[in-house]
Amino acid sequence: MPKKIALLFSGQGAQTVGMGHDLAAEFPEAADLFRRADATLGRNLSEIAWQGPIEELTRTSNCQPALYVHGLACLGVLREIVGEFPVAAVGGLSLGEWTAHAAAGTFSFADGLRLVEQRGRFMETACEASAGAMAAMVGGEEAAVRALAAQVDVDMANLNAPGQIVLSGDRAKIEEAVAQAKDHGIRRATLLNVAGAYHSRLMESAQRAVGDALAKVELRMPDSPVISNVTGAAVTSVAEIRLTLRDQVTSTVRWTECLETMLEMGCDLFLELGPGAVLAGLLRRTRKDADILSVADVASLQSAATRLRDEVCHSQ
Repeated sequence: MPKKIALLFSGQGAQTVGMGHDLAAEFPEAADLFRRADATLGRNLSEIAWQGPIEELTRTSNCQPALYVHGLACLGVLREIVGEFPVAAVGGLSLGEWTAHAAAGTFSFADGLRLVEQRGRFMETACEASAGAMAAMVGGEEAAVRALAAQVDVDMANLNAPGQIVLSGDRAKIEEAVAQAKDHGIRRATLLNVAGAYHSRLMESAQRAVGDALAKVELRMPDSPVISNVTGAAVTSVAEIRLTLRDQVTSTVRWTECLETMLEMGCDLFLELGPGAVLAGLLRRTRKDADILSVADVASLQSAATRLRDEVCHSQ
């Protein structure tokens, strides 16, 4: 029986200097996508992605569009090598959900790129206007983390995997949450090296601006089911897409639910498209025996292409 393939796209934090450079050097499809990105934005995004420095690439307004282009370049080259293959579901972690929508045809590459760059700038501005922070809570029950968040008045930013939850909010309150974590049965609490309080109420100005930007862009229903971070379920209308992409800026990223939804849909081969293997790790914390291939560079892409060719051949 052929595998049911799900695509997963990386979120902010996965970026690495040089991402996509070897793909563009070897595959015209990838080189063209980075060229189109530079032309669309009117600046040399590819140089920042390929040469850094890391401080410049990590800036939200650079990082988000760079990850978007890199994820779509990985997918484009895979399809160039293997040919079209059926996709049962598409998802992405935070920023990655926007890449997922582009991959599924909700909006054009150029429209999505402009939206993602705007989203990054809006979030950067919100970070600069507030004193926010985020912290990872590892090895605690969800109910205990929720109780801690309520006690210190911060938000649940990410439900990433069983036993891995991220809190977000005012820096002093996040530091208080870290100090009190062990009292709530949480094994480890760590401040994250981020610019601000993403997916919290401190991003409300960015949420409004993202909503305004989305209202000006033509969207259509995706070709494959796209799983929303906000609901953990597949989007069912264009109106819902606008609403959930807007609300995602301040809402909890229900990544565990997104993965569980795809598993319940019967997805049994996952392709992680983006730097690193963060999403592979989170999937295996959710389902230990999950079958996932991480694609980020030429070597991993060729390995994934070999596996996909086998799957496509077996399905015919």
